[in-house]
Amino acid sequence: MNNELICNNLTRNSSGELCFAGRELSPLALKYGTPLYLYDEDRIRERCRTYLKAVKTAFDGRGRVLYASKAASFRRLYEIMKEEGMGIDVVSCGEIYTAHLAGFPMEKAYFHSNNKTDEDIAYAMKYGVGYFVVDNAKELYAIERVAAEKEMRQRILLRITPGIDPHTYAAVATGKVDSKFGSAIETGQAEEITKLALGLSHIELCGFHCHVGSQVFDSDVYLRATDVMLTFVADIYRVTGFMAAELDIGGGYGVRYIASQPEIDIAANIAEVAEFMKKKAVELQIELPEVAFEPGRSIVADAGLTLYTVGTVKRIPGYKSYVSVDGGMTDNPRFALYGSPYTIVPVKETVPEDAEKVSVVGRCCESGDILQENVPMLKDIGRGDLLACLTTGAYHYSMASNYNRIPRPAVVMLAGGEDRLAIRRELPEDLVALEV
Repeated sequence: MNNELICNNLTRNSSGELCFAGRELSPLALKYGTPLYLYDEDRIRERCRTYLKAVKTAFDGRGRVLYASKAASFRRLYEIMKEEGMGIDVVSCGEIYTAHLAGFPMEKAYFHSNNKTDEDIAYAMKYGVGYFVVDNAKELYAIERVAAEKEMRQRILLRITPGIDPHTYAAVATGKVDSKFGSAIETGQAEEITKLALGLSHIELCGFHCHVGSQVFDSDVYLRATDVMLTFVADIYRVTGFMAAELDIGGGYGVRYIASQPEIDIAANIAEVAEFMKKKAVELQIELPEVAFEPGRSIVADAGLTLYTVGTVKRIPGYKSYVSVDGGMTDNPRFALYGSPYTIVPVKETVPEDAEKVSVVGRCCESGDILQENVPMLKDIGRGDLLACLTTGAYHYSMASNYNRIPRPAVVMLAGGEDRLAIRRELPEDLVALEV
């Protein structure tokens, strides 16, 4: 059943075993243990280059691509972003420090968050973060104060809420008027904070930022958002004389978790957005600001796969069947949080068309510890068999927890036919390392 091969870095060999990034999976499970996060490094680089080329072409060399770190943050990823010429966005001191350790040029980092503490602000300035994406007036005053203490001028973008509903999960929709993020245009707060920023001596306002949501499968939401944002840019110019040099329109393009979801042509979508924005700028009689995109999920998601080992298989006649694995909501909480769909398949062979449907569940003492319901499964699946959960490169390691005191999995990078440990598996000793 070809529905399982939802990404072109997945194949099955002559024996039927699932392969990822050209590698058979059972030897990797034997070498590193399970649960195991695998990353296809070549795929990550391919995605970066696709975005960089598309933005450069569509915006006539004036554009930026920032990797959204919250999707997955560890040193090797920042090393790749540095090597590929990407910018990054960061949302915490932890992400800032990790990027710094990786040698990433921090002047190409943009610091997000709706609630930066004074300590966060000072920390980011200490490490030379290039831009702050400012959420609100209180934060703006705090940045002004800390920058004054350091006798410096901090570059910023203002996060603006355009009032766009992206028709995505409510938990990942961020562009509506009542969002916790940003200053709304509709309420007049966006204009107020712009005027405030222009009056502060230790703030250099470079432009505006918006982000409308995640897992977006076409450009309509970007067209609606950029229509609003460019109109706002033009209105601010006419009211204050300030012309934004930069406009960051966020990230959000979706990825295939299941076969029924489309595969997005990133270059074609970016070209469509660029054409619309250029025409809108002409209509508004303004120069188009330099445009930035912030892909996260679409850079790393299908570059990731998680391997599990089956433990208990429980069949309740007349009701349902459970296949339990040695991971669960601790390494992938997204089904529990959002009901997110996934493709989960046996490693050893393809599932037949008439397969039974099972619930794939985790090892936590929690009834909500479910990875996916109604998963087609081999009738002889049993203890010791391997399962693969596909498209797990985004929001898995970064959202992993130690619930039930379960150590987090290892992360292994696959590149050019080689495998490399990027993050070792946690041990029980690690769980008590901070206790005093």
